[in-house]
This record gives sequence, structure tokens and C-alpha cells, in this order.
Amino acid sequence: MSHEIRIHGRGGQGAVLASSILAQAFVDEGKYVVAIPSFGFERRGAPVSACLRADDREIRALTNIYRPDCVICIDPTLPRMVDIFAGLRPGGTLVQASSLRPDAIARPGTVETLGLCDAVGIALEIFGKPITNSIMLGAFARTTGLVSLDSLMDALERADFRDAGLAQNRRAMQRGYAETEVLAPEAVA
Repeated sequence: MSHEIRIHGRGGQGAVLASSILAQAFVDEGKYVVAIPSFGFERRGAPVSACLRADDREIRALTNIYRPDCVICIDPTLPRMVDIFAGLRPGGTLVQASSLRPDAIARPGTVETLGLCDAVGIALEIFGKPITNSIMLGAFARTTGLVSLDSLMDALERADFRDAGLAQNRRAMQRGYAETEVLAPEAVA
């Protein structure tokens, strides 16, 4: 089954690195994957996105994701600046970095499943700065079940981290998985 995922963040938060880690985890689980970064202004703090397509069959489409099944937003302030929901398919999933309660999260009716994680709070505890990418990958695994935490952890070992070590990122990913609140279709209003 095909899954199209779009990751939104800001330059310097690791959205593109998160996409490559997630792609590797899918490959390790026997999926075909295409990961496409999209940088925009390419400066620290500017909105960036990365697209990922995973399927059980070979993938021929190499375009950006315009109709995602899932949106991962690794920065809680970004939805005020960018339409992260553009093209989200009905029945879609939002995995959002936020310390807000679920009823305080603005989202369109196309969102069926919501995963919330206080990724910034976790990141400040672990890294001392708001780098949320590995945390939100754990949140994605918890929310969707599309990839296992073990596969993400294995893929993490092959990633190139500039600012933090493997042990910190492993702990961050585990906390993202453990501390994500998932609202299933019947609970999302």
C-alpha cells in the first residue's frame, strides 16, 4: 500500500534528515521509498519541507507530495505561517509538535488521526535546544504504526548528526514514541 508523507519544519531543525532516517527505516522493513527534500529559502529558521513516498511496490513517481496521507510538523509555530494541510487527503493523519491540548489544535476536517507530542519540551531537556526531528519520528511511529520504533532506531544509527550524539537522539526518539498522545478517528472532532 502506498503512503505519501510530508514533513514540515524550519531550516536547522532537521526535517530533511528526518526524511532520510524515515526512508531508511521503511527500506529496512522491505518497502520501496523515494525521499524528496524541498528547501525554499534554505536559511536557518525559514520554512522547509521534505516529502517521502513509501510503497510495497516499485515507485515511479519522483515528484513532490501534493496530496499527502500524513503531515508531520516538527515545529509548533509553523502552522501559523505555512499551510501545512495543503492537499491533505480526507482521512489524513497529522503528527504535530505541540504542548497544546488536542482541542486547541486547529486542523481541517481532512485530519482523521492526530498525534501530539511536546517535542520542544523534550528537546530542550535532552539537547538544550529545540531540535525536534528524532523526537517527531518516534511520534510518527507511535501515531501511524507504519514503521516500527526498532527500524527507526536502526536507521538512526546510520544518520549523520551535527549537533547531538547518537545516544541523545535514541533517547529523544524513544521519548517521542512514549510521550505521544494519539487521538484515533472516533476521538478526533
